[in-house]
Amino acid sequence: MNLGAFSVSLSVKDLTISQAFYENLGFTVFAGHLDQNYLIMKNGNVLIGLFQGIFENNILTFNPGWDENATKLDKFTDVRDLQKHLKSNQIPLISEADESTSGPASFMVSDPDCNMILVDQHV
Repeated sequence: MNLGAFSVSLSVKDLTISQAFYENLGFTVFAGHLDQNYLIMKNGNVLIGLFQGIFENNILTFNPGWDENATKLDKFTDVRDLQKHLKSNQIPLISEADESTSGPASFMVSDPDCNMILVDQHV
């Protein structure tokens, strides 16, 4: 079971200040826009999403179908198959992907310590 690219999505108070901080750690803007209140920052293979006013808390994010460069993978586990696996193991989901569809979809789950996990497929 391959979950795809991993990133941490951080809920930040001031996107501009957070951008400067992470740039000082060697990150550069990979995607997103200040005027849309989010930036995806990259340092090597490490991805951090900075989100102002979009999420209440920090979130662990997985992107099935993508590598860390947002390049489509030839082979990956579809988000709906990942969801079915969790459901078959009685893992409660916070939100669900429509299993009658294909392509982009997402679901959310919380780990035992209430850390939010977003599985967000863009392909």
